[in-house]
Amino acid sequence: MKTRAWLLIGLWIAVLAALTPFAGSLDDVKSDRETDYLPAAAQSTRAAELETTLPGGTSNVFLVVYERDAPVTDADRATATAHYATLRAKFGAEGGPPQPLTAADGRALMYPVLVDASHGETAGYIEELRALVADRPAGLRAEVTGPGALQADFEGAFEGIDERLLLVTALVVTVILLLTYRSPLLWLVPLLSVAGANIASMAAVYGLAKQFDVTVNDQSAAVLTILVFGVGTDYALLIVARYREELHRRQEVAGAMRAALRTSVPAIAASAATVSLGLLCLLAADMNNAAGMGPVGAAGIVCTLLVLVTLFPALLVVCGRWIFWPRIPHVRTEIAPRATLWDRIGARIARRPVVSALASVAVLGLLSLGLLGNTASLSRANQFVQTPESVSGAATLAAHFPDRAGTPLLVMAPNGSRDAVLRAIEADPGVGAAEAGRTGPEFAEITAIPRDPADSPAEYATIERLRIALPGLAPGTVVGGPSASNLDIAAASDRDRWVVIPLVLLVVTIVLGLLLRSIAAPVGLVLTVVLSFGSALGASVFLFEHLFGFQGLDSGLILLAFLFLVALGVDYNIFLVSRAREEAVEHGTRAGMLRSLAVTGGVITSAGIVLAATFAVLVTLPLVSLAQVGFAVAFGVLLDTLLVRSILVPALTLIAGGRVWWPSRLPEPTPSATSRHPELLPL
Repeated sequence: MKTRAWLLIGLWIAVLAALTPFAGSLDDVKSDRETDYLPAAAQSTRAAELETTLPGGTSNVFLVVYERDAPVTDADRATATAHYATLRAKFGAEGGPPQPLTAADGRALMYPVLVDASHGETAGYIEELRALVADRPAGLRAEVTGPGALQADFEGAFEGIDERLLLVTALVVTVILLLTYRSPLLWLVPLLSVAGANIASMAAVYGLAKQFDVTVNDQSAAVLTILVFGVGTDYALLIVARYREELHRRQEVAGAMRAALRTSVPAIAASAATVSLGLLCLLAADMNNAAGMGPVGAAGIVCTLLVLVTLFPALLVVCGRWIFWPRIPHVRTEIAPRATLWDRIGARIARRPVVSALASVAVLGLLSLGLLGNTASLSRANQFVQTPESVSGAATLAAHFPDRAGTPLLVMAPNGSRDAVLRAIEADPGVGAAEAGRTGPEFAEITAIPRDPADSPAEYATIERLRIALPGLAPGTVVGGPSASNLDIAAASDRDRWVVIPLVLLVVTIVLGLLLRSIAAPVGLVLTVVLSFGSALGASVFLFEHLFGFQGLDSGLILLAFLFLVALGVDYNIFLVSRAREEAVEHGTRAGMLRSLAVTGGVITSAGIVLAATFAVLVTLPLVSLAQVGFAVAFGVLLDTLLVRSILVPALTLIAGGRVWWPSRLPEPTPSATSRHPELLPL
């Protein structure tokens, strides 16, 4: 067996060495373009695609705003005019007013700068653009804002994120493994295995992006790292727990590992299938980034499963028992029963299962009340944890130029109808200014500036009016731009929730039914996880509003949090209930559940803490969307681990008894089981 283990290790070393260059090339296929996030069929997507047909391709709009506490001076105007000329010459910008505009209150100046796609990504030149307006008279402040600056700050937030996320995640997992195993050696084996799984996952995602054009962005890449480290460490904890049990029974290390894998792999494989199939349900999403995250996450789960049930056991076998030092497991001829914390918890639940269930539901219901708080969609300006210059500049612009408070809209109209469309836009009461821009082979560009603040209900109303009126005047006309994109994203996210969430529930219920050979148990388990999700989301909404100060929810939060919490929450129920069914075959349902809780309670709790800690790493990132997903999933996993799986599910199982396996039938408790544990006797 050790020879085969060494061969397997050698094979994996060769495979990972071959995959490393592909894993390192993942950045080459990542993209954070606007269309990578937009719904495929949305008007804003169509507008962005049509813009690429214009001379110079896609353009980015920057707005430079100057502000002084007192009225601006002639020197201020001269400086702004010089900056304007420099920027237009530097970036080849066309259009815009002949000179900077002066605010009605006399205390601000502004001008637009249009930069075409030939200058590359906005994050690559935003600092140069800001540096060109840095030389100015004392007391005159200048800020670069607008859609281009907002996109640049968004892209800049991801700079170095992969390396930082990987290091912090690895550190968190290392600390938790050291505390869990209390061994200076054992923690290295799962960490090395998970690191190998991460390389394999990144290479697999690279292949998916190259061969099948799967959308991969910085957000999905960050979630991939978290999933692989969190889920991989969970699998390692479960295998080690079973392996340690078998080492107390068997002298041969290889035989102990075979027995451990025989009993643990079915539950781990079912867990991986549940999460992978749940993630693949995202392929039904209309949002491009959500649809892309499905296969990205599923590839990570499958690669992690393959590594953790092959390479990880092989490493443990070649290391032998000494890897557990100083708590080396030895063969025991007799294992004296010793009550553990989880034995005591199980006994308390067994004495009053109805009270335990009702108390758990009451706590979950109380947390769900947080859903009454602010669940409005997060605006683009509020997506940063710390306010960047593009956001503060937008506030300055809105304060001094109220007629230009909105984010520029991109209207693409057929060439022959451009002038008519322009007049219709200018006549709309919600538009402060409009200007014709470039002309392409079939469509012409019109830039419209809404009067109302960006992402406000009034600005959205203006977009809706234009979308209704303009196509009737000129068929084929579409309205896009950042605010229009947000409006489309909100609509598509709402649609995706109604489509993907029922699909996930159906898939998870079917997988559980096949694993447990039951209908009643899967339905009950899924309902408990859904209740847990509602509670976690409610608590998160309350804390986002009153502790973190977030101004709303990211449009993708509910779908992603639901997916991860249901799929990962069911994971722990799979580990608990599959062991309970295994024990119930010999000891009956009541004894089986309590024995399962006693045996798996510690390792599942450790696994839950690891997964919660890895997702919590996302809270340290500078974007609200990732911070919200990280916190909600971390909180939900802890809630599911410590309350739902530890108290509610055992209590409900004890109340239902053998009916929980319906339509299957399992034996009643044997005399040997009840004589050892009187609390297992039926009520």
